[in-house]
Amino acid sequence: MLSRRSVRVKAMQLLFSVNRDQELSLEEAKKRYWQYIDDTFSLYLLNIHSLIEVTRVAVKDLENRSKKHLPSDLDKIFTDKLHNNSLIKNIDLNVLFKKDVKALGIVDSISSDYFESIYNEFAKTDAYFQYINKASKNKDHLEILLELYRFCRQNDLFNEIMEDNFGTWIDDKSVVVGAVKKTLKALPNDKDDFYFAYKAPEETVKDFGYNLFEQTISGDAELLKYIEPNLKNWESDRIAIIDMILMKMALCEMMGFSTIPTKVTINEYVEIAKNYSTAKSKEFINGVLDKIMKDFEEGGIISKSGRGLE
Repeated sequence: MLSRRSVRVKAMQLLFSVNRDQELSLEEAKKRYWQYIDDTFSLYLLNIHSLIEVTRVAVKDLENRSKKHLPSDLDKIFTDKLHNNSLIKNIDLNVLFKKDVKALGIVDSISSDYFESIYNEFAKTDAYFQYINKASKNKDHLEILLELYRFCRQNDLFNEIMEDNFGTWIDDKSVVVGAVKKTLKALPNDKDDFYFAYKAPEETVKDFGYNLFEQTISGDAELLKYIEPNLKNWESDRIAIIDMILMKMALCEMMGFSTIPTKVTINEYVEIAKNYSTAKSKEFINGVLDKIMKDFEEGGIISKSGRGLE
């Protein structure tokens, strides 16, 4: 689920924390890295759990409608199929999944009123009305679940649940959303541990991300020596902290990860700068890194190998 870019962002944020918080030890920062990685998967679990809990309100909705003395036409045809369908039940009855969600230690503290409020708003939509008014097959259940999940992501209460429990929600949202949508599209799934496929691969989070974080810290002084000669009309202590961190990470990646093309590295950090630094940072970082890259290539400092690089 986690991409290299996502891991780069996590490493950058930790490096920034280390820079700003003098009381944050290197060992504690390393622990935080792994916590950030775990939090992304936990967010994935919480998203699916929350989606299921919203659909569960349909069961209560049916009970309330069935008690009416003067039911409307909609009341008469209403069913709880938003929850009681083969796709949702496939996850809801998964003992292993429920155990892992329970292990998060947070789901019991989330008020059911949140899920009821989200459901009640969704119940007013045309998409839900049309779903209730027709017979449904799995493709129809999938369509409404994807629509419900889209609705949830735009709902303030849903986002509040995520942000209150995981500070990484804003940064992780895109990768988590992609994973949840893939999960829904693959239902029903006959593997109890099917969701394990969305745990971060060790190659990405350890071999790449953790080593990048560690090497950037340990090589800080050496990396600065490569950067300072290329800061025309700039003093290193006047450069935005994030920009300096991104450039150091990029150089570390150029020299320490032989299978990643240098231009890919530069492009990645320029893209990250667009989202996390100043408006002019992307041009500044691109210019400095491009010049250093050429110096590295001429001096034989970097050597790239691997698929597509031979």
